[in-house]
Amino acid sequence: MIYRQETQSIESALDQFPAVGLIGSRQCGKTTLAKDVASRRKEGAIYLDLELPSDRAALTEPELYLDRHVDRLVVLDEIQRHPELFPTLRGLIDRDRRPGRFLALGSASPHMLRQSSESLAGRISFVELTPFLISEVMRADDDTRETTRRLWFRGGYPESYLSGDDAGSLTWRRAFITTLLERDMPQWGFRVSSVRMRRFWEMLAHVHGQVWNASRFANSLDTSAPTVRRHLDLLTDLLLVRQLQPLHANLKKRLVKSPKVYLRDSGLLHALLLLSDPESIYGHPCLGASFEGFAIENVISLLPSFADVTFYRSHTGDEIDLVVSLPGGHRIAVDVNYTASPRVSKAFRTAMADLGISRGYIVTAGETAFPLDESIEAVPLHLIAHHIGSW
Repeated sequence: MIYRQETQSIESALDQFPAVGLIGSRQCGKTTLAKDVASRRKEGAIYLDLELPSDRAALTEPELYLDRHVDRLVVLDEIQRHPELFPTLRGLIDRDRRPGRFLALGSASPHMLRQSSESLAGRISFVELTPFLISEVMRADDDTRETTRRLWFRGGYPESYLSGDDAGSLTWRRAFITTLLERDMPQWGFRVSSVRMRRFWEMLAHVHGQVWNASRFANSLDTSAPTVRRHLDLLTDLLLVRQLQPLHANLKKRLVKSPKVYLRDSGLLHALLLLSDPESIYGHPCLGASFEGFAIENVISLLPSFADVTFYRSHTGDEIDLVVSLPGGHRIAVDVNYTASPRVSKAFRTAMADLGISRGYIVTAGETAFPLDESIEAVPLHLIAHHIGSW
């Protein structure tokens, strides 16, 4: 079993809060992780899958049922399908606020987040689970190049990453996309054509890593800019897309003000781009942008919650792929370069100088770390976790 880095976060939250919400996109491993955490609870645990009629029947009178298990952790899977449970949980928690009572799993539906924040404010702590990260799948005796290639091409969804071969992985990812569009979104109450949303998602894949341009999408889809904005926000809320915001700095230079858009899972990106095997990436125009998004997602997932992440780009072309802002005004510059022997661009150096950043990293697809000068270091993606610990 692959150890998930959020395991400790969930256990710590259960020791402090009456309820913990484990959110993440569909099929990212929430159920497996929740069952693993529950199996180690001294007081025992009850698991209810709210997609199963038998488990839903147990909650016909939820207050009576849950009150009988006040001394055990109750895991409620797919709770976004039953938002009417949130007021009941609030009442039960207000009667007995002991920590570790409920672990609610949800597929990051905006409806779930809105309901829970309104009903359980101050009573619940959220933990976000991503698909597999390179820090989770890489082992000491692994071929680092092959493990990186596999995770990059297949993405981090467990069923995709652990598939017996690349063809099986691709089949799973295509089915995931279809199911999400044609079943899950309608069940969650989103009134949008699955055909139009698929086309929108495919268009996003082709501009992965670029600055968002609403009018371009609106013209292509023959709709309005506010409509395509809602489509983008929907995929963002479902943790399928990341809108990386620009850094707003008090500088004389004109800066880009729109977000950059990334598909959060590289495997889904490749499926939407119709890339059927790893070799097809290397000759594709998306190569650099694909690895950039893959690296950025892994870096962000390793950062502490208090870190703020943005990108920096001026209208003259000076750019930093990822600016990590830490307490005390401390900033780290991160650039991504798909090569084993990167060079520091003038645009990156100028951007660092603009922002007064004294420490930078170039994340690479190589195997060894080495300094590029006194302030910038090249670091392979699989080693970046060791460096983040010193930030």
